[in-house]
Amino acid sequence: MKIGLPKTLLYYYYAPLWKAFFNELDVNIIESNDTTFKTLTQGKEKSIDESCLALKIYLGHIEELKDKCDYILVPRIYSLVKTEQVCTNFNALYDIVRNTFPNIKILNYNIDIKNHHNEKSAFLKIGKELGFSIIESLNAYKKAKVIENNYYKSEEKKAKESLKSNKTKILLLGHPYILKDNLIGKNIINYLEKNNISIIYSYQIPRELIEFNCNKISEKVHFTMNKKLIAAFNYFKGKVDGTIILTAFPCGPDSLANEMIIRKRGNHPALLLTFEDLTNNTSIITRLESFLDMLKGGIHL
Repeated sequence: MKIGLPKTLLYYYYAPLWKAFFNELDVNIIESNDTTFKTLTQGKEKSIDESCLALKIYLGHIEELKDKCDYILVPRIYSLVKTEQVCTNFNALYDIVRNTFPNIKILNYNIDIKNHHNEKSAFLKIGKELGFSIIESLNAYKKAKVIENNYYKSEEKKAKESLKSNKTKILLLGHPYILKDNLIGKNIINYLEKNNISIIYSYQIPRELIEFNCNKISEKVHFTMNKKLIAAFNYFKGKVDGTIILTAFPCGPDSLANEMIIRKRGNHPALLLTFEDLTNNTSIITRLESFLDMLKGGIHL
């Protein structure tokens, strides 16, 4: 048996947990390849025009995986906190994939804290569906949570080391599936590294400090993932020389969060890059060049 993991969207939040869980149960997994223009083209063909860039990429990854595995993992996540919600795409992901690809087998779990569906019960459900006992699934989940926690702690340590650098330091702020995507964030990261920039990533904020730092900017943020972005900006802004915000068009929650950040930035240099079409990077590179020149010149806009 092979479980397919689309290497985009939720993968970049949960990959350490997913992979550790399946490895503990000795279940084979297969990941889709890094995003290519072919991936994006295939995703566009499966999407409606109003879909955000990230969702189009996701459907392209499903297309690439569909004939290579027995199941594709497609969770439905509605709420991780009772009073909050995640992006509507994450709410609808299972239904979108099921209707777009009616012939594939989906391995699904549901997390909706508001309605008492938690992560542990979700993973026990997966284990049961794959033929494992509750004890086997529970042990695998507990070990996977330790590995996941160690992963996030290691990212926090990386940020601390990067902040000690004598280089120009930039906070790269965005959802992990944007920052780590081969067609979006990787190009920005490569350019910054070539220009001797020390990069700190928004997902490297200590998790226990998210609530406190978000409240410094706004106490009423409905979308959980955007709450993390706002918190990361507040936490890192005094420690870095500038911030680059990456977002995919047309993301409603991002547009609200980005506006909050821009309004609260004060004199902190910040550049917002919104990606809708990835066919031409010239304008993006031009804006990056100007932003780096501004930082080196000590100009605050």
